[in-house]
Amino acid sequence: MWGLVRLLLAWLGGWGCMGRLAAPARAWTGSRGSPGPVLLRNRRSWVWNQFFVIEEYAGPEPVLIGKLHSDVDRGEGRTKYLLTGEGAGTVFVIDEATGNIHVTKSLDREEKAQYVLLAQAVDRASNRPLEPPSEFIIKVQDINDNPPIFPLGPYHATVPEMSNVGTSVIQVTAHDADDPSYGNSAKLVYTVLDGLPFFSVDPQTGVVRTAIPNMDRETQEEFLVVIQAKDMGGHMGGLSGSTTVTVTLSDVNDNPPKFPQSLYQFSVVETAGPGTLVGRLRAQDPDLGDNALMAYSILDGEGAEAFSISTDSQGRDGLLTVRKPLDFETRRSYSFRVEATNTLIDPAYLRRGPFKDVASVRVAVQDAPEPPAFTQAAYHLAVPENKAPGTLVGQVSAADLDSPASPIRYSILPHSDPERCFSIEPEDGTIRTVVPLDREARVWHNLTVLATELDSSAQASRVQVDIQILDENDNAPQLAEPYDTFVCDSAAPGQLIEVIRALDRDEVGNSSRVSLQGPLGPDANFTVRDNRDGSASLLLPSRPAPPRQAPYLVPIALWDWGQPALSSTATVTVSVCRCRPDGSVASCRPEAQLSPAGLSTGALLAIITCVGTLLALVVLFAALRRQKQEALMVLEEEDVRENIITYDDEGGGEEDTEAFDISALQNPDGAAPPNPGPPARRDVLPRARASRQPRPPGPADVAQLLALRLREADDDPSVPPYDSVQVYGYEGRGSSCGSLSSLGSGSEAGGAPGPAEPLDDWGPLFRTLAELYGAKEPPAP
Repeated sequence: MWGLVRLLLAWLGGWGCMGRLAAPARAWTGSRGSPGPVLLRNRRSWVWNQFFVIEEYAGPEPVLIGKLHSDVDRGEGRTKYLLTGEGAGTVFVIDEATGNIHVTKSLDREEKAQYVLLAQAVDRASNRPLEPPSEFIIKVQDINDNPPIFPLGPYHATVPEMSNVGTSVIQVTAHDADDPSYGNSAKLVYTVLDGLPFFSVDPQTGVVRTAIPNMDRETQEEFLVVIQAKDMGGHMGGLSGSTTVTVTLSDVNDNPPKFPQSLYQFSVVETAGPGTLVGRLRAQDPDLGDNALMAYSILDGEGAEAFSISTDSQGRDGLLTVRKPLDFETRRSYSFRVEATNTLIDPAYLRRGPFKDVASVRVAVQDAPEPPAFTQAAYHLAVPENKAPGTLVGQVSAADLDSPASPIRYSILPHSDPERCFSIEPEDGTIRTVVPLDREARVWHNLTVLATELDSSAQASRVQVDIQILDENDNAPQLAEPYDTFVCDSAAPGQLIEVIRALDRDEVGNSSRVSLQGPLGPDANFTVRDNRDGSASLLLPSRPAPPRQAPYLVPIALWDWGQPALSSTATVTVSVCRCRPDGSVASCRPEAQLSPAGLSTGALLAIITCVGTLLALVVLFAALRRQKQEALMVLEEEDVRENIITYDDEGGGEEDTEAFDISALQNPDGAAPPNPGPPARRDVLPRARASRQPRPPGPADVAQLLALRLREADDDPSVPPYDSVQVYGYEGRGSSCGSLSSLGSGSEAGGAPGPAEPLDDWGPLFRTLAELYGAKEPPAP
């Protein structure tokens, strides 16, 4: 620190102040306040040998890169050098006695370019600083150890085809991690390794440009260019790196369309309707996208009238379609020219045009079976109403275009004439009426006539025939509606009662107007005045009509002015009513005039009560009578008839016979003889019947018993008309053979004696059974 003070004093002394500062300087003895000789201390400073280290240097031993030395160090070994800071003790080490600094490992400038360290000299014994610490920097000196790299590669670029020489394509940039400020390690030069002679690169900037003109995309669309960057200014020994640039030529409209053939031939049947596709035409254009879009047009007039051409949705093909109906008999072929033109033309390439081409087209019309063709697209006919059946209405006509002499058959489709009002001659198409027609019922009849070739029923065509029914004056005029009006008994003479309107169903032009006239004479109760517009006014005469119970019936005469004139008579009902002061009707009933007071509310309620009481009595009487009849019907329904029992197995059981008592049928011999009189029945009304013969004694066989019962039922007229089925549990009398069950067999241990009859008497059918019971086998015959 005092060395710096001496330096400052020396600088000030140069300005003439050293004499004043020197004495105090000499008075410093090294310790404050202690007396001693005055000494003048010189400034001590560091002595530096080196401050750089070469990167990537690697040796067997640590490399000396510099030495620290202080003028305080007099070589006595009392000074100790210390090193602190970045890398001290690991990367850099110092000899405490000599101050030599060594680097212990290889350094990379690209990782760390410099190190900041702190040096200090201290007393070896007391570690007391002899000088203030000083900071110094050790820089890593660069060497060319990093090749150039392209961080953004590989590159893709696009340039329009047919570009001029020198057109910029893209700029490539390489980076070198070496120090650009030291030597040529980071000085780069760009060159083209692959892509010549089509492209070049600027050596300094790396801008890639076209090197030749008129590069055609249709010839080659894509190029791969290899660019190299080399350091050391491109000289020998420099490091290099490379990248690829894919250059694509974009399309421009530099090619006109071209038809692959000069003549196109198509065919179409004559029955093809408008819009039918005839064929496709395509002019070839090697361009892409919008540059290849084309528009087609027909140049000749005759082709444009019959056909039309348009571009498809892709904008490449021309669609030739039918524009109007074709006729083989009229024209059998069409020839015209079609032009294809690019829709987008670049003025820069007009010299490569013209951008259009023309081809010839021939369309042959083919003959096809055609249905008959009517002479008109639609027919409008008329016929007066009320004409006799068979009246001529009109005629339709059709012809076979393929064979005009071929006969045609005509008919009316049934659904168009459901009422069968018209008929048509099958040979000539004449239409006539079948029934009288009424215009007021229907004005128009819309028929559909079918024309069919006689040789081919599949060839048929239709036409609409509209028939109008013409009006005649055949309807007499009548009132527009039934008129039932009233007039107040206090009305003044001449008052308007009602406006009466007439209606004529005939057409307006047939009768211009309708006239109306009322009763004439002095005795007329009302006056009718014709308004001459199809209406009349009903007025109260000067002499009021006398009061009466019944309404007045005013006759009205109506006639038109047609040819011939028709007339009719109608009646208007007019009631004379009592009115309130405001003019509203109070009462128009006849009894109102006979008994002004009318029936009171109490009288009406009494009448309604009497009627309700009578109705209640009638309903009660009917209910009692119905209840009595239902009681009788219950007794009739309790009639028990014989049961019908169906057995699905052989034999019976007790549960099958519980419904009725069949004990009387178990043995017909024990059945009680029938009563002489017929049994009483409750399912039919008692009535007289023919006398019956007494039933003979019961037969001994069930079959005879059933036959007897059946005969009695057939001969009895009082039996209801239905059959009874009876099931009996009687199985017949016992057999002389007895039971065949082995339970009663006496063959073992003495059982019951055998059958009373010899087994041999049973006959040949029971021979096997007789052998089982031990009978002797009869001799062979």
